[in-house]
Parts: sequence; C-alpha cells; structure tokens
Amino acid sequence: MMENIWIYSYNKLTAKSRAEAGKTMYVEKVFWKNPYLTELTAKVTSVLGSKVTVDRTIAYPFSGGQESDYGTINGHNIIKAEKQEKQIFYWLEESHGLMAGDRVDIKIDWGRRYKLMRLHFAAEIILELISQHFNRPEKIGAHISADKARVDFIWQGNIAQAFGWLEEEAERLISGDLAIHSEFCDSGNEIRYWEIEGFAKVFCGGTHIKRTGEIGRLHLKRNNIGKGKERIEIMLGD
Repeated sequence: MMENIWIYSYNKLTAKSRAEAGKTMYVEKVFWKNPYLTELTAKVTSVLGSKVTVDRTIAYPFSGGQESDYGTINGHNIIKAEKQEKQIFYWLEESHGLMAGDRVDIKIDWGRRYKLMRLHFAAEIILELISQHFNRPEKIGAHISADKARVDFIWQGNIAQAFGWLEEEAERLISGDLAIHSEFCDSGNEIRYWEIEGFAKVFCGGTHIKRTGEIGRLHLKRNNIGKGKERIEIMLGD
C-alpha cells in the first residue's frame, strides 16, 4: 500500500515540473547533503543592494512551512532567506560591502536548526499517522518554528480524541530509533523525499534528522481554528 500511494503521488507532478527536469541547480544546497553542517565557505555569485546569492549554502530558507535558519554570511546577519524556483536569496544589512566573486564564510545557529529539524520530523510523523489511519483528511496548513510545529486539517469533531493513540504510536516510532533516509527522487527538479522502511515514503524538501530517536519526547495540543477545522500543535519535551 505504501508504494502504491508513493507512485500515485509521484504521477501527480505537473507537466511543467517534469519539463524542468535536468536543468542545472542555481545554488548547491548543502543543507540537504549534510543538515548537521554548521559552517561552510562559499563564493558570492551576485549582489543587488542588500540581496546576495552564493554558489553553495547551508542556510535553509523559509520553505514548505519550515522557518528559515538564523545565521551570518561573513559575519553579517541573514535578515531574510527566500527560495525562488531553484535560487536562494539572502538579505543582509545594507553595509555588508560584499561583491560578486568574494569568498565568504556562512554560519548557522545550530541550536535553532536542530530544534527545527526535530520538530519538523515530529510533525511529519504525526501527519503520516493521521493520514494512514484516518482516511487521509485534507491538510490545510503547516508551520514549523523553533518553539513548536503545527498541522491543520479539515476534520469533523474533536481531533484531541485521537491524541492517546497518536502519542502512543509516535512514541513507538521514536523509541525504536529508526533510520530516516532522505534523498532526491528527481534531482533536476529538486524533488526530495524521506523514508522510514516499513512506515512511509513521503515527498519533502526540508532538513531532516537521521534517526527518529533524536526527536525525544513530544506533546500534542489541540486548537480548534474554525468550524470543521482542527489544529494539532506539537512541542518537544525539552
């Protein structure tokens, strides 16, 4: 069943997306190859006022509901990081003084990144458990910050009634310290997935931990956000 769902989801990729396959990536996204790397040397490829691009990066931009990393480029704070198609733009303070061709050091706030990674995957587990066992309700929103994650659904009734089972199943997966494999299924279009053998294989372009045990204890909270809409908030035990 898991493979059938995967094949169906992959076939839903748009014709436009497939036509883009094989194009060169604009910036090497090292945060996918090694999401645990905290420092990197890169080259500035363009400068437009406070906005710069680089040839390789470890600083994740806001994407897919996951908030941007905090960090610096040559000691200048990254004020905003935004992904546009395959490019990533970084906004720095106006006085950064960088020029195209400069070699720079990129550093990220590891404490924040690691919390984002753990909460992101906690949300992935809860979302997949809900999808598999509650007839795949429509997801209408998601957000991952360093304090908590949330996932919103079209849902009739009180979603907290499922929390006992959800927390038990999530704990089983987390305490099992299962390996999480993350890779491209379409490198030309930068389409990635994560997979836990025997549990799920899911499209996702975020930064992922290596094993479920890294999540630790989690807590769920219900928030009713409107008629027929339910939110699950996810927080870490620490």
